[in-house]
Amino acid sequence: MRRFALAIMLLCAVGTASAWGVVGHRIIVELAKRHMTDKAKENVAKYMPYDITKDAVWMDSHRKDKPIRYTHHWHSFRYDDQKRYDINPSARRGDVVRALEIADFNLSRYKECSDSTVVMNIRMLIHFVGDMHCPSHADPLWKGWGLKVNFKGKTYNDFHYIYDIMPQWLYGKKKYIEAAAKLDTYSKGQRKKVCKGSLRDWADETARLTSIIYEWNPVEGNLREDTIEISTDMTNTQLRNAGYRLAYLLNKYFGK
Repeated sequence: MRRFALAIMLLCAVGTASAWGVVGHRIIVELAKRHMTDKAKENVAKYMPYDITKDAVWMDSHRKDKPIRYTHHWHSFRYDDQKRYDINPSARRGDVVRALEIADFNLSRYKECSDSTVVMNIRMLIHFVGDMHCPSHADPLWKGWGLKVNFKGKTYNDFHYIYDIMPQWLYGKKKYIEAAAKLDTYSKGQRKKVCKGSLRDWADETARLTSIIYEWNPVEGNLREDTIEISTDMTNTQLRNAGYRLAYLLNKYFGK
């Protein structure tokens, strides 16, 4: 009965483009794997007996599937004038922070859940931790969505895509394993510091760190020629933080 109740909670809880793209999401999962404990890897493998990097963008690939179409709006979040997570604009349909809170609730009790519920929540976790750290998925007014921009002689359908593809521009299409190794530079103490706080604290940090993209560029028209160069440090910081935090959460749930 408890398994059924948790499954219903997942399906009925608060319900949009691929943050970081395939490359960025894979970098984050690869980085997390480098810091998962053996016990956590063993327990996750009981439910997903394959390389979990394969599911890095599962939530994007299946977001239009009828059974989970309710997750369509769960890939981003809004922040307010103080650059803090704002639940109000998305209270009805949900957002990435609420999605992670659902996953946190269920995975903290994963032994009480059905196998399919555990798998779904792991997929949510490994994807939405990445989404929550993507600059253009932390948006005050959805201002980066649906407005065409020109960059280096090419037109993109909306500004937010610039940051979805940023990891690919920085590291190439297939070098996500190498990129994860390159980004994995923090000491144990630094990693511990990164992982302090709650999910909402991490969302607030993302809002503070990434809101600058709307100061660097307009959200339509011609973008700065040096957009990639000025975005590199922030992109690397957010990918790194997401990877370490994903490892922290997986170890918290499955490392016992």
